[in-house]
Amino acid sequence: MARRRRTFHLDVWPGYVDALSTLLMVVTFVLLVFVLGQAFLSVSLSKRQHTLDALQKEMAQLSAMLAMEQGKSRALGLNVASLTEERDKTRAEAAALSGQIATLTGQITQKDAALASAGQTNESEAQQITQLNQQLAELNQQLAAITAALDIAKKDLTARDQQINDLGNKLNLALADRVNQLKRYRSEFFGRMRDILKNQKGVEIVGDRFVFQSEVLFPQGSADLTPEGTREIRTLARTFKQVSSQIPTDIPWILRVDGHADRQPIHGTFASNWELSSERAITVVRVLISEGVDPHHLAATGFADYQPLDTSSTQAAYARNRRIEFRLTDR
Repeated sequence: MARRRRTFHLDVWPGYVDALSTLLMVVTFVLLVFVLGQAFLSVSLSKRQHTLDALQKEMAQLSAMLAMEQGKSRALGLNVASLTEERDKTRAEAAALSGQIATLTGQITQKDAALASAGQTNESEAQQITQLNQQLAELNQQLAAITAALDIAKKDLTARDQQINDLGNKLNLALADRVNQLKRYRSEFFGRMRDILKNQKGVEIVGDRFVFQSEVLFPQGSADLTPEGTREIRTLARTFKQVSSQIPTDIPWILRVDGHADRQPIHGTFASNWELSSERAITVVRVLISEGVDPHHLAATGFADYQPLDTSSTQAAYARNRRIEFRLTDR
């Protein structure tokens, strides 16, 4: 009897279809989450921008009001000075008339006594005393009016000063909010760079500065970046562009690139540590610009060896002092 061979065929197509369907659903879900995240982020950024625009408008109004009130305050100050001078002059005139009246009164009293003993009167001098008393009364009235006007002017000046102080406080609060915004962006930038370069030797955070040791970026005595140094600066530029794109355009910020050297005498291309530290900072700025960082927000400075982190005379101290620092600050 002929032996029959049985052939088994494994149909895997339904399994492929199920796997592809599952993968498609996962990809669709991920895309949906990404789109929703982008939408929420866009709405959040839009609200933040509207808030910043309103704050900027309020700052402009406060500045205009402050300038106007300061002008009015200066005018009131001049008015107060003029009234004070006029009051002092009137007081002097009144004092002089009082002296004249007292002198004449004494003379008349003596003459009246002499005339009384002789049986005569001195009417002309009595009339002169009456006129002087009238003049004194008029001066006293003028003095009272000037004093009242001066008191009113001083009250107005005090009120203006208080209003100016209130406007100044509001403006200071608005400016402080701007500074706090820049601090938040600085913290975000430093946080991202810390995560990216946390295992990088020769890179550290010192206060509000991000510090690269020169050996990470440059050959000794040179201002030309090494390939590794160029990669590091390009990484920093990409991160910084992401953060700076969120900073409102009306905040006057800069990324300052500071070049530092050690205090050992220099030999080679550069005449001094001033030239070396400055040229290294300029080289870094050029790379940042080539990577798309706005040059209006960049500054290159050289400090030579006059801002050391370590004043010791050791090779380790010299290496620590040779560095490039990045500082996100206001202009």
